[in-house]
Amino acid sequence: MYFISKKINLILTSVFILSLVSGGNLTGTITYSGKPPKKRSLKMDADPICSSAHRDKVYAESFILNDDGQLANVLVYLKNVSYKGKTPKESAIIDQKGCMYSPHVFGIMKGQELIIKNSDPTMHNIHSMAKVNDQFNFAMPKVVKEKKVTFKKIEDPFYIKCDVHPWMKAWATVLDHPYFAVSDTNGNYEIAGIPSGDYEVVFWHEKAKGMGGIGEYKVTIGKDGETAVVTTRDHTFVRPEKKKK
Repeated sequence: MYFISKKINLILTSVFILSLVSGGNLTGTITYSGKPPKKRSLKMDADPICSSAHRDKVYAESFILNDDGQLANVLVYLKNVSYKGKTPKESAIIDQKGCMYSPHVFGIMKGQELIIKNSDPTMHNIHSMAKVNDQFNFAMPKVVKEKKVTFKKIEDPFYIKCDVHPWMKAWATVLDHPYFAVSDTNGNYEIAGIPSGDYEVVFWHEKAKGMGGIGEYKVTIGKDGETAVVTTRDHTFVRPEKKKK
């Protein structure tokens, strides 16, 4: 097991080793141990359309933890991939619904079309904060229900915001292969159909920089014609206790 991280307050430990002749799937469950950040409620009163879209209190999606300590919205992707396949014809989709972005975190391949929807009867202004790709920044009045964009270069995660509703934020990463996934509300993820070879697996969360950094691990898939064996250890983010003075 290899662990790469800078000075951290949060420790991510995990092992993933897959040995399959023709490749296989990478799966796991991501959990969190320690005192979680306080849930932050969103105030949408500035736009009655937004506030009326929700009966219950709405919370920020920057840290979603279920009652069993399983963590959602962790982006998992491979590095050092030599992918010779085609760019998917199927478009990725991000929707503005209830004055929230859905999904909150997503991956997309370079050259793949991204459809931006506006399912709200109000105006949004979607603004990407990309550093490598060209940024887009355009208004979507309630009569404009769809826009399309394409990212031409690979890029580490960057955020997308709404200039009209400051609480709206999503995260995207652009890759040159399809081997990525995002953990669900039960902390589970799966990356299917990975070819045999040596890779690095990256575990990214939007709060990682201040809580422990990004984890990177060596993984071997189907090397040396070994019998199909899958070894999996679940991920656990551990927040260390503060030292007493």
